[in-house]
Amino acid sequence: MSMGRKEDNIRKAQTLMNKPEFIRNIGTAAHIDHGKTTLSDNLIAGAGMMSEELAGKQLVLDYDQQEQARGITINAANASMVHAWKGKEYLINLIDTPGHVDFGGDVTRAMRAIDGCIILTCAVEGVMPQTETVIRQALREKVKPILFINKVDRLINELKVTPQQMQERFTTIINEINEKIRNLLPDSLKEKWALSVEKGTVVFGSAYHNWAISVPYMKKSGITFNDIYQYLKDGKSKELAKKAPLHQVLLDTVITHLPDPLDAQKRRVPIIWKGDQDSALGKAMINCSPDGKTALMVTKIIVDPHAGEVAVGRLFSGKVKKGQELTVIGMPETNRVQNVSLTVGADRIPVEEIRAGNIVAISGLKDAIAGSTVSSDPEMTPFEKIVHYSEPVVTIAVEAKQMKDLPKLVDVLRIIAKADPSIQVEINQETGEHLMSGMGELHLEITVYRIEKEHGVEINTSTPIVVYREAVAKTGGPFEGKSPNKHNRFYIVAESLEPKVLDAIKSGEISAEGTRLKDRKALAKQLENLGMKRDEAKGIEAIHNNNVLLDMTKGIQYLHETMELCKEAFLEAMVQGPLATEKCMGMKVKLVDAKLHEDSIHRGPAQVIPAVRNAIYGAMCQAERILLEPIQKIFINVPQDLMGNAIRDVQQRRGVIDDMKQEGDATIIHARAPVAEMFGFAASVRGATSGRALWNTENAGFERVPRELQPKVVGEIRTRKGLKPEPYDASYYGE
Repeated sequence: MSMGRKEDNIRKAQTLMNKPEFIRNIGTAAHIDHGKTTLSDNLIAGAGMMSEELAGKQLVLDYDQQEQARGITINAANASMVHAWKGKEYLINLIDTPGHVDFGGDVTRAMRAIDGCIILTCAVEGVMPQTETVIRQALREKVKPILFINKVDRLINELKVTPQQMQERFTTIINEINEKIRNLLPDSLKEKWALSVEKGTVVFGSAYHNWAISVPYMKKSGITFNDIYQYLKDGKSKELAKKAPLHQVLLDTVITHLPDPLDAQKRRVPIIWKGDQDSALGKAMINCSPDGKTALMVTKIIVDPHAGEVAVGRLFSGKVKKGQELTVIGMPETNRVQNVSLTVGADRIPVEEIRAGNIVAISGLKDAIAGSTVSSDPEMTPFEKIVHYSEPVVTIAVEAKQMKDLPKLVDVLRIIAKADPSIQVEINQETGEHLMSGMGELHLEITVYRIEKEHGVEINTSTPIVVYREAVAKTGGPFEGKSPNKHNRFYIVAESLEPKVLDAIKSGEISAEGTRLKDRKALAKQLENLGMKRDEAKGIEAIHNNNVLLDMTKGIQYLHETMELCKEAFLEAMVQGPLATEKCMGMKVKLVDAKLHEDSIHRGPAQVIPAVRNAIYGAMCQAERILLEPIQKIFINVPQDLMGNAIRDVQQRRGVIDDMKQEGDATIIHARAPVAEMFGFAASVRGATSGRALWNTENAGFERVPRELQPKVVGEIRTRKGLKPEPYDASYYGE
């Protein structure tokens, strides 16, 4: 392959990026190790963006050494390629996403930028838990799926199936995925989007051996299923790849069945943007208009050694030009665009401007983080918050090995938190010890590796600590909190939040974080519909970290001007609970009465905040404080004869087996276990099954720590934080 073809394609890409009807923004999504990156590489090679010999071996998109060493994809990379179909050329922007659950945040963000996705599933392993999660994420964002059944050669060479069994296996996989698709879609799309072999929305093949086939291609080329079976049986996959090249078949399918930005934005904008659809900006986004105001959603930050931070995202309306002033919504100042480029493989091709409907890379947006909304209109309603299915549950303390690296470490941690919002960083300038929280052991291991290798800062890390939450089992209060000068008294009741309300806050359906509530009436109505009593819903004052503050008082003088301080106290109490100074979760805090001093000088912050905080703590003590611990779902696929060992390992970790099913000679175990007990699980499950278990985990929220363990766990957390091991009781807060 000459270099000429690549240059030629880059030139074509620069022309096509101005014609949205010839653009397809797509992604790959699948379970770990089902072959996404190999697939993406072979597509890029087939489209002439890198040499075909290296494809699948070179892993263009895994350009991070860490990824190549571990053989997994961590960063969602992106690449554009040109493909001709029926005499016309198309620009296909492809985003490769990670399948490992610790990087689920990247998958959700990548879904924002694309309109269609190729769901990969392995012909041998079938539909795995992670496959289900990515389908759910895609459909929630109204991203249209097609299916690629990969590793078909393994069915024939390893499992020795007959042609009949091969087809049955395919039917099972397609039906299982279709059932999930139909369950998740509104009626208007159910049949339109369901996968069908006849229509051509299912493709079979091998990413590694570079061949693929679909029914339309069979009709066009005269190849049949039996021919394919024969080729593979005789070990002639190279010849098959010449007759039915992967990129040809799959990219034809993408162009035929996945929507262009003009069509997709009509459907997607109302879901991902809750602003006024009839406003000029709303219309510009729905119509993908290059003449509207600029509206861009950042889905990823790449740190480039030469260009600094590069924001990659999807442009929904308007244009982005070099030198343009844009606002990252929520930030006070504008940022000037330094460079605009299209990303082709690992190369960024600079262009003067890019129009709506494209995936763009921009340097100069210093305020942007992954998930930011960027616009030429500072008043723009931001895109919907990207909701992650899980929150960080494991924390490590990080310190620079050399004192001189301290300032650099702070910068690096800030960049890491920008680039991966599922990492949370707490920077403590005084002690120099910084806390970094992630989704699990692997997530943190890789982030530590990045800090040392990519950013060149050597660090010491503590053993991982699990993050707990505090809540209550019953109702407590009214508890009286007195201000230090004894002139103000607040009466608080503490109880659990209704489960439906809690879920709605977690999923982002109720989005009113912080203390400024926009539309109280609508919010009260929403809360009432979810099962909160009407008089309580009307009193909503603040929502913070899955907790709510309600004002249930009637006509108390001066309360209105004191409310901000009450909210402040509520936020403080929710960040550090009374049991082990961990965050609270699912709490309903009700102010039921108050007695206030008439002179505002006697009810300043130093009086009100401690009084309200003590009242909340006291009420929580009376309501029986409970500790919640993060739980992980565990999926293990293990040969039947080793099943007992795997189950024993899970049960020794306080694990519960939820479900077991047989598939051939393998057992698939679904279990749940506390994150605190899961450290070192990788090594022990490998040992117990001589390395023959495939397993992965997924965060599954928080559950109550068993009653008999709670005092011990609370004691350990408090001791670690330098507090006395016994938590205070209610009388301490009422003095």
